[in-house]
Amino acid sequence: MGIYPNILNNSTASGPWRWHAVAGESALQQAAFEVICAGAAQAIRERGQFHLVLAGGNTPRATYRALGATQADWSAWHIYFGDERCLPAVDPQRNSRMAAEAWLDGVPIPPSQVHSIPGELGASLATKRYTETLRKVGDFDLVLLGLGEDGHTASLFSGHEWGTTPGSPDMLAVFDAPKPPRQRVSMSAARLGRARQVLFLVGGKTKHKAVAEWRAGKDIPARAIMPAVGVDVLVESTLLLPLAGYT
Repeated sequence: MGIYPNILNNSTASGPWRWHAVAGESALQQAAFEVICAGAAQAIRERGQFHLVLAGGNTPRATYRALGATQADWSAWHIYFGDERCLPAVDPQRNSRMAAEAWLDGVPIPPSQVHSIPGELGASLATKRYTETLRKVGDFDLVLLGLGEDGHTASLFSGHEWGTTPGSPDMLAVFDAPKPPRQRVSMSAARLGRARQVLFLVGGKTKHKAVAEWRAGKDIPARAIMPAVGVDVLVESTLLLPLAGYT
């Protein structure tokens, strides 16, 4: 699919990664909103459905709120989650709860088309159940991902299994995450890469080191997402400034 040149500028390519610099947080959120809307329109026009994987964390929250205030053919949207914390379904730290409050509860997407990960069941059973959910799902149209301060994405952490090989399972159970809660469920890198477009949203000054490590070639989880179409990274321009010790 590719990213939309009328939306973004200041783009540079480095291997499979296309870095799109934006002026700040509001520009990041607006660009993400426009890419999602354009991706939905294209997918619905070409295939009649739009299959979108959501990122958690704080970075996409404003984008989700903007989506909740717009008009769209919501009946054609199918929502999935890249990862989830093993907490009660109503816990505010749940990715599904954040997305519901910011966006999904306010639009008429059919409930059967919002596929939350049942993290409340624990990592093992939730992994099994979501694997079944994904069994008949082909390539996603758009996968949204974030970047942690330590370079993690979804719930793929350094020192843990990422599921990078073609035969990797779609879902991975995490029992000892380096940050709470310890139990999580995550799509594997291989499954996240089965997409027509992958878009990272990277903002906040605390991400400077992770971005520098990524661009310097360090083997961090974010680099493991390798769809055939390449990866688009929406990033605040200040995070692309040189950081001591990295080139």
